[in-house]
Amino acid sequence: MTLSARTLTNWKLQSRTLELGRRTLVMGVVNITPDSFSDGGRFSDRESAVGHALKLLEEGADILDLGAESTRPGSRAGGEPDGAQPPAVTAGEELARLLPVLEGILHARPEAVVSIDTYKAFTASAALKAGAEIVNDVSGFKWDPAMAALCAEAQCGVVLMHTRGQPEEWRAQPRIAGNELLATVRSGLAESLETAGCAGILPEAIVLDPGYGFGKRFEENYALLARQAELLGLGRPLMVGVSRKSFLGRTLAPLYGGKDASAEARETASLAALVAAILNGASIVRVHDVRPAVEAARIADAVLEAV
Repeated sequence: MTLSARTLTNWKLQSRTLELGRRTLVMGVVNITPDSFSDGGRFSDRESAVGHALKLLEEGADILDLGAESTRPGSRAGGEPDGAQPPAVTAGEELARLLPVLEGILHARPEAVVSIDTYKAFTASAALKAGAEIVNDVSGFKWDPAMAALCAEAQCGVVLMHTRGQPEEWRAQPRIAGNELLATVRSGLAESLETAGCAGILPEAIVLDPGYGFGKRFEENYALLARQAELLGLGRPLMVGVSRKSFLGRTLAPLYGGKDASAEARETASLAALVAAILNGASIVRVHDVRPAVEAARIADAVLEAV
């Protein structure tokens, strides 16, 4: 196996620049949702969410990623595929959850780098005005046609994820071979890059995410992870989110009486997948449990430095 070919680059955000590639940056997840698959809504109120975010910063998170709508399989994120119904969480409800937490974090830690996990331009606009630096769009600019122009105008950092279909469709997605899957992900990310470029977003503002679990069936994620470094050919750094993903729980099932390991039982597996992702080109890892991820990333980085 050829180890990561990631290179040093600068990621241009709304008011600052982050260096990528010298060491892996850790993005800590703050789910402000009552139905999060990973933490069961434990941080859905302002006080607990702000407290959790500050704890993640103390543990070494370089970036915080705030999300206020679940994109778990079967959810109506993005609306129904045929447009018959809107998303389950409106932009107004999303903002009501997000803004108090964002403001609380930046009041306590003005220097914190905050990303907003949303595919809605209205939500992103308000959050960027309130001090967020990055928009993390799981749809790769595909679910809200206004998002690309909004990010171009705001001159913020952008994460473009590959999503195969919408959450309501994922359980029925046909299987896809490893070579075809990589080509599908690469093509989808290239389309998102083209949309961004046409809107006037600079390449230096963009990071790409392969979208593990987002429309990929359990075993397909491993085929993607094994060849992830090939996506660096698109010319942009990679962010990877494998933390607590269901494909890890499925792999651990023989150790748990034949049942998929719960989200809470996937931490060790998450670290193993995280290290594989770094060795295969990831410059940023998106995680729920920050301190172990910081330590694992440090070891993976030391391996890369020795190559």
